[in-house]
Amino acid sequence: MLVLLAAFAILPLAMPWLVHRLGSRAFFIAALLPAAAFVQAILQTQQIAAGAVPFESVPWIAPLGIDLSMRMDTLSWLMTLIVTGVGALVMLYCRWYFADGGAGLGQFSAVLLAFAGAMYGLVLTDDLVVLVMLWEVTSVLSYLLIGYYNRRAASRRAALQALLVTTLGGLVMLIGVVLLVVDAGTSSITTILAEAPTGPIVDAALVMLLVGALSKSAIFPFHFWLPGAMAAPTPVSAYLHAAAMVKAGIYLIARFAPVFAFSPVWQPIVIGLGVFTMLLGGFQALRETDLKRILAFGTVSQLGFLTVVLGYGTRDAVLAGLALLLAHALFKSALFLVVGIIDHQLSTRDIREISGLGRQTPVLATVSIVTIASMSGVIPTLGFVAKEAALTALLDEALQGAPYAIIALIGVTLGSVFTVGYGIRFIWGAFWTKRDADGQTLDTVEWPRPRAGFVASPVVLALLTLAAGIAAPLLDAVLAPYADTAPAASPGLEAPEYTYHLELWHGLEPALFISLGTLALGAWVFWSTKRRPWGTKMLPFGAPDVYNAALRGVARLSVQVTSLTQRGSLPIYVGTIFIVLVVGESVALFSGAEWKAELAAFQTPMQLLVAPIMIIAGLIAVRARKRFTGVVLVSVTGFGMVLLFASSGAPDLALTQILVETVTLVAFALVLRRIPSRLGQHNASVRPIARAVLGAAVGVTMAAVAIVATASRTADPISGEWPDLAYDVGHGKNVVNVALVDIRGWDTMGELSVLVLAATGVASLVFVTHRADTLSEFTAPLPRLDARRQPLIETDEGIKPRTDTSEGRRLAWLLGGTRVRAENRSMMLEVVVRILFHTIIVVSLYLLFAGHNLPGGGFAGGLVAGMALVMRYVAGGRYELGAAAPTDAGRLLGVGMTIAVACAIVPLLFSAPPLTRWFVEAETDLLGHVEFVTSTVFDIGVYLVVVGLVLDVLRSLGAEVDRQATAQRSEAVSVR
Repeated sequence: MLVLLAAFAILPLAMPWLVHRLGSRAFFIAALLPAAAFVQAILQTQQIAAGAVPFESVPWIAPLGIDLSMRMDTLSWLMTLIVTGVGALVMLYCRWYFADGGAGLGQFSAVLLAFAGAMYGLVLTDDLVVLVMLWEVTSVLSYLLIGYYNRRAASRRAALQALLVTTLGGLVMLIGVVLLVVDAGTSSITTILAEAPTGPIVDAALVMLLVGALSKSAIFPFHFWLPGAMAAPTPVSAYLHAAAMVKAGIYLIARFAPVFAFSPVWQPIVIGLGVFTMLLGGFQALRETDLKRILAFGTVSQLGFLTVVLGYGTRDAVLAGLALLLAHALFKSALFLVVGIIDHQLSTRDIREISGLGRQTPVLATVSIVTIASMSGVIPTLGFVAKEAALTALLDEALQGAPYAIIALIGVTLGSVFTVGYGIRFIWGAFWTKRDADGQTLDTVEWPRPRAGFVASPVVLALLTLAAGIAAPLLDAVLAPYADTAPAASPGLEAPEYTYHLELWHGLEPALFISLGTLALGAWVFWSTKRRPWGTKMLPFGAPDVYNAALRGVARLSVQVTSLTQRGSLPIYVGTIFIVLVVGESVALFSGAEWKAELAAFQTPMQLLVAPIMIIAGLIAVRARKRFTGVVLVSVTGFGMVLLFASSGAPDLALTQILVETVTLVAFALVLRRIPSRLGQHNASVRPIARAVLGAAVGVTMAAVAIVATASRTADPISGEWPDLAYDVGHGKNVVNVALVDIRGWDTMGELSVLVLAATGVASLVFVTHRADTLSEFTAPLPRLDARRQPLIETDEGIKPRTDTSEGRRLAWLLGGTRVRAENRSMMLEVVVRILFHTIIVVSLYLLFAGHNLPGGGFAGGLVAGMALVMRYVAGGRYELGAAAPTDAGRLLGVGMTIAVACAIVPLLFSAPPLTRWFVEAETDLLGHVEFVTSTVFDIGVYLVVVGLVLDVLRSLGAEVDRQATAQRSEAVSVR
């Protein structure tokens, strides 16, 4: 099981490449993995029926007692068959559904297969914390699947809605899991259920668990996200919303019901909301005209049915619920796949536009009739067996006066009436010949016959529905062991005289007559709605309206809070921060113990030289009237720190400081091009005395903190141990770099996240309407070199390869040189950049790989590579930048962050703490003694993030600002 779970994590990574190579045929390969998991589960059937429970476990997070444990009992076995079996059939179905291809199909296939893997792990894991992790993974992956048609606003809204609702429920559930795990002292689901803890904390935890389960399974008041999710491709609906994602909440209820169903908080929530959801969904399905939405609201209704039956908690109810769980997965998946075929062939799902289809496609009509019969509870389908078992279980309890059994029985009976009604409505809407308002027969739609493989999956599901009904006794033998873990009756009631078994025929018993009554009344309900359609709305608002109103309320509240706290004044923001700093530190200083000070005039002669220069530059910067002058003077203080670091024995810090200061100066220069050159030209500075006082107070405060803090040490500093720690633990001699990528790797991970957010924020401010990669557009007209690498020359038409007829033409040093305006072009600069660029890139790579033992590292190397890009941009403009870095900065940021995160995650797969390093050393003939530590891989991620950041700054503050300025000049010329 663990091997299959690992395969589900790995194979999706190859799916985009497979789809690129094979097209939709790659889904054949994707189907192999869930099919293998299905076969593996089938092979466990005999063992499961005998009461054995296959179990695999690997320690994962040992301090928290969290294991990667997989346990296949009866319930997990059944859910595994559903998740993998239906998943394999849906994958095969995708082969023909996406036969024409589509944008993003590779990503879709990967996400769909990864979702199947997440569900596989969710239903098998025996660790409650791991279950929550996989729970949230399914939410994120379902968001990507529902939003597959990302160019459609409806798809984006539906995906976000599903994500917000299910994630909100998941967060509440997480709190419940924490409470339950802490109270039970273990995260093992088996142990928790065996010990069955009680008390108010456990009751609160159960309520929170139910919130997560009900939100996931679209139970009122969370039901509205599922109909909206019908914006997804039909294979997604057939899998996620019939057999997988919505079943996660049902699975959780089924897992805990045998033990906790009779706690004070359980049945009021489960029975009450389940019954209401079943009635609400069935009623709404009778008013829809879209085949897919009929099934969507029907699914909501059936999920309510499952919640009631499985959540009731008695032995017979659990047995009926398991059968119903399997039946629902079979008939509802088949129906969604049928709708997908109809929509694919006719480009419509509106029952008002479809007429006479049944005679043209008898196979689909037969499949639909069989599956609707199972949904309605018609013999000999599995749905009939499950429905009769559920009615019997509830009836036995209701006759003894159990209040929730009475509510459940009445609700299930009325809901079954609606089920029959919308089931007949589906058959009539999809396949019957219809008449218009004048009684005239509608034209028969033209039916393009689909490929046999396209129809195969729903046919298989329909046949399984019939076969499972006939083979109900065999199914009973496998499902009964789990049902036997539930109590025979509710507390205080007598157990049934005979243990119930799943059979196709139990004789003329009350449940049979109730079922027949629902069929008759359901047919009447359909006939009445056909004659007089029910209105589309009973209330002036619905659940989606409440959801949208809540979002608007949050947006308005955020605007009000922002208007109070974010006034748009940078001096106010900075001033507030400084005031809090001064007040807070002053209180700490004056309320503490007696001050101690150990002062020295200087440590090195360099301080005597550099410190006055830094002070003078700072004072002059305050009085500067031009922005660029102020920036340069402030940079003097930064470059002064370079000398102080270098003279204090910190060459690594000095190298980093000079690079950061240089890049910062470049960024300032890029920004200053678009704002007035003189300070106060539009808005004069106000309250200069107050600003001076505050600035002086900050300086004095920080000086006092430094003096007091350095003199207050009572223990030996840890810094003395860092060189040995860096070498013994991190296998490196550069203490600074080893600390960044190893000892304090989590800090660096957070800093990388900040860099990515900063780059995204800068680009978002500059790219007002889009964030598309425009650098590739700049390089599109540039020539492509062949294998001969012939020299390039400058011509009137731009850069061209040199030919025999072009003698005498000036050689082109840079590809984008001719695109620079003549007054801004420098040939000397182009020559220097052409000569130095590749050397600087090599130096950056040297710093990257040498940084573990020598000054350098990924951060310094990335800044050096960024400076090389700055040189190309300064010399040749945005066209040259596009030629130097023909890729999107976002990809570099994403790849770098992914590598860094992978360095934290991969050790977890081997039961090691995050960011654990591995050390390899070997003797080679060519290089001698070679050492490699895996934290270097983390450093590569840092390198790519830094390069991506610099490129994003150049791309936004440089290339995009240039483009906007050029566009403004062109508009100004055209106006004249």
